[in-house]
Amino acid sequence: MKYYKPEGSLLNTEENLSYLQNAEGLRRAKETGRILEGRAVLCDNEHNLMVDLGGIRGIIPRTEAAMGIAEGTTKDIAIISRTGKPVCFQVLEVWEDALGGVRPILSRRAAQRECYQNYLQNLQPGEVIPCRITHLETFGCFVDVGCGNVSLIPIDAISVSRISHPSDRFRTGQNIYAAVKGIDALGRVTLTHKELLGSWEENAAKFQSGETVAGIIRSVENYGVFIELTPNLAGLAEPCPTAFPGQHCSVYIKSLIPEKMKVKLMIVDSFEPTSGPASAPEYLIDHGRIHHWRYSPEGCTKIIETIFY
Repeated sequence: MKYYKPEGSLLNTEENLSYLQNAEGLRRAKETGRILEGRAVLCDNEHNLMVDLGGIRGIIPRTEAAMGIAEGTTKDIAIISRTGKPVCFQVLEVWEDALGGVRPILSRRAAQRECYQNYLQNLQPGEVIPCRITHLETFGCFVDVGCGNVSLIPIDAISVSRISHPSDRFRTGQNIYAAVKGIDALGRVTLTHKELLGSWEENAAKFQSGETVAGIIRSVENYGVFIELTPNLAGLAEPCPTAFPGQHCSVYIKSLIPEKMKVKLMIVDSFEPTSGPASAPEYLIDHGRIHHWRYSPEGCTKIIETIFY
């Protein structure tokens, strides 16, 4: 199966730049169906995209700017929001005027369609794929799974440790991995992320009772404070009147209880964070295919698992 990268991956590669040097290179790309990239520098009042090809300016007509635009299933914000960003495309035509000026006609839709037909629709549940964060919403994060084709990771599928917003975990433009949950009736790829971050036991093995470690306060309840030690491991500390969500803290580990999936903690100190989210998650799985993932330890009465079909 051929692999297609998220938009922006080809932009400054030597091969991509070689095709953009002149009209001859663009014609070769047209003949071979090569997918190239340039930077969209303008979206005009008819929502056509102008693309900088390095001395040559190409145009992506509105209906060629994204899959679903011509059918009305994709909104024009998908075009407008590409301004200033890399866009992938295939070359439809290379026109030259009487003065030797070159105006290539490009299609982002054709590149996206090839990616879908040759790659995305052939993905299997549990397959681990690379992707790139495109934007964050309260309900989850959208990722580019290839050539600007976008998929959603719901907020509850990002990690076992609960977060208030995907920005607690990710930033726009970040490269991550995700696992395929399936492909729905509309052809959309559905994704999950938490299964790649390890089970309770794998995360708990990083800690020992009696240690004092760093954590992040995720929620404050009447009965205690939930503190994240890793994205897939959180524990409970006794109520603390000065603690609030988003603070960082130092916590003493009182005990780790596998049969109950519990980590008992005591807050030593809490303070404002000095930096943003981690640059990259620590993956225990970043390739291959998962068939069954179980978070719960053996012997635990509460079972948390994902079965990929």
